[in-house]
This record gives sequence, structure tokens and C-alpha cells, in this order.
Amino acid sequence: MAPLLRRFILAGSILILASCGHTTVHDLGEVNQKSLAEAYADQFLIGAAVTPIHFDSGAVENVLGHFNAVVAENLMKPAYLQPQEGEFFWEEADRFVAFGEAHGMHITGHTLAWHIQYPDWLFSDAQGNDVSREVLLQRMDSHISTVMQRYRGRIHSWDVVNEAFLNSGEMRPSKFYEIIGPDWVEQMFRIAAKADPEAKLYYNDFSLFIPAKRDAVYAYMKALQEKGVRVDGIGMQQHLLLDSPSLEEIEPSLVLFSELGDVLITELDVSVLPFPMDQINANVSANFELKHELNPYENGLPADIAAQFNQRYLGLFELYERHSDKITRVTTWGISDADSWKNNWPVHGRTDYPLLFDRAGQPKPIVTQLLANNEKD
Repeated sequence: MAPLLRRFILAGSILILASCGHTTVHDLGEVNQKSLAEAYADQFLIGAAVTPIHFDSGAVENVLGHFNAVVAENLMKPAYLQPQEGEFFWEEADRFVAFGEAHGMHITGHTLAWHIQYPDWLFSDAQGNDVSREVLLQRMDSHISTVMQRYRGRIHSWDVVNEAFLNSGEMRPSKFYEIIGPDWVEQMFRIAAKADPEAKLYYNDFSLFIPAKRDAVYAYMKALQEKGVRVDGIGMQQHLLLDSPSLEEIEPSLVLFSELGDVLITELDVSVLPFPMDQINANVSANFELKHELNPYENGLPADIAAQFNQRYLGLFELYERHSDKITRVTTWGISDADSWKNNWPVHGRTDYPLLFDRAGQPKPIVTQLLANNEKD
């Protein structure tokens, strides 16, 4: 199933980008004399999630001139790296690392343990029954150690565990939790620290602006640190809407997590489309029927919505700059609107405009504004 999923995702990415005319991307040096990475060099890294399609498109490399950090969007998740026990698929991960190195970028591996996109064999024995705690820990030790040691000294940081908490603050009732217990996150960090003592180790999650979730994650990670378990920081996913959450909701979490170490702004995008759920989240299992009222901008973004989009990003970057002493990296989840996952989540087939570069790979007005705001003498 994992190879099929991989082919589906890659094919979908190719179709999206091909349908949007990716060959029209031009050298961004002709558009802006300074890149976003240069503009924010004294504050934080500017990153982007990349996929295999980016490796083969010389045009997209021009867009990557604005970034000095990359994270693997899907290709380093367990389902893709080890689809069958003991059989690793290294080709795309190797190219990702080489790609980042060729561009002199900070490289982040994503993710070592997640309750989604895992291989079918991981949690089951030959009869289809759940394995024991000991067996699952051994399998994860083998997987994490093999992956991290392969890229030791080349991948600078890892999202060790992804999305282990519910918005209520309770731990997610995943297979990891059911089989290993509430210390499963601790065990993953212990394994990762042993596998690569030099790489930065992070916890990554969405909706960390929600007080119950924020406080639960903080308490858990603080307790780990007090036990001597290495947790180097928290990745705050920023899958946002035009008007939610507010900056006032985001800021307290940013400040609190800085007590634990690095704060990473991860998976940043701003959807301009109606959100079909009551509470903002990034639960990838959500799936809603495509309707016009949920996809109102198929033929382009109205000027008033584009203006709101620009103001939203301006406000976010003003917040990030204000706390640049705490934030080490700001990473968008994708490069251009053409390759954003928000076109297909939580409603498949929508036309969204969540990133800093348009479907042709051209910088949006917000990029020019951010650069203008960071002119240095």
C-alpha cells in the first residue's frame, strides 16, 4: 500500500504543477534584488517543504533562491522510507538531502514517528494481531537508528514525533499510545538522541495556540527535559485561516515554548477558503465533499481577499520578527500555490492560494512587501 500511496502523491503533484504551467517561472533575481532568506538572515531561517517534483524542475530552483532551509514534506515518513520491514526506499530521501546540500540549506527530516503514513507491518505480527510493547519499541529503534545514522552529519534537525496530542490536551489514542503507553513519545526521543547526538530533536504539532493543548505539550516536554531526555524545541505548525487564530492567540504559545528551547514556525500556510469544520485543525483524515460554496475562487482571487491575505502574512511576520530572539526557523508548507496540500485538504479538488508564490512560481505582492519592510542599510 505504501508504494501505491507514494505513486499517487507524486503523480498528483506532477499533474498539479503541469496544469499550472510551471515552465513560466523566471529567475527571481530579475524580480527582487534580495531574497527572503537574505532579508531575514539576522532573525531566523526561511524554509520550505519540498517534494520529489522539485528536484527535477530547474525552474523551481529559482524560487528556492528565497529559502535557506528545507524540510521533507512526505518522502521521509516511515511509510515511504520502509514500506516493507527491512526494505528501505532511499532514492528520494537521498536526493532530498543532496538537494539541500547543493543549495547550502539547513536540512530537516520529517518525521520519525507519526500516527499516520506508517507502513502496514509496523504494528502487527504475522497473524495480524498487535505486536507487544517490546516488539514495537524494537522496530522503532531499528527504523529511527537506521534512518538517522544514514544521514548523520548531513541532516541538521529532525521532527522526531508529530502530532501526539489532541486539541483537548489528551494524548492521541494512536497505535503508538495503545501498544507502548503514554511514554511512547519519551521513548522516541531517547532512541533519536542515541542515534544522532548532534542533530537537533523537535516535537511538532498543529493548533498549539489552543491553551489546553499548549499546556499539555509544554508540561509533557518539560517533564522529559527534567528527566534528562533531550528535546531541543517545539515546532508550531501554522496551518491558518485568514482570520483565525488571531495573533493574540498564537503569541502566548510562542513565548511559553521558548522556555523549552528553539521555537520553529512550521508548516506555514494561510488558506483563503471557507473551513468546513468548527475548530481549526490539520487532521489529514478529514474529507469533505467538493461544493462551490467551499471553492469560491476557482478563477482567481478577488482583490479584497488578496488584500486580506497580504495583511494576514504581514501581521504574522511582524509577530515572528518581534520574537526573533526565540524563533530559529519559519517554514512554509510548500513553495507555490500549485503544490500546496491545501488544494486537496480538507476538500479534494479546491483552488486555494495559501503560499507566498503563485501558481506560476512568481512572488506575490506580499513577498515584495516583506522584502521592503526588511531593507537594511
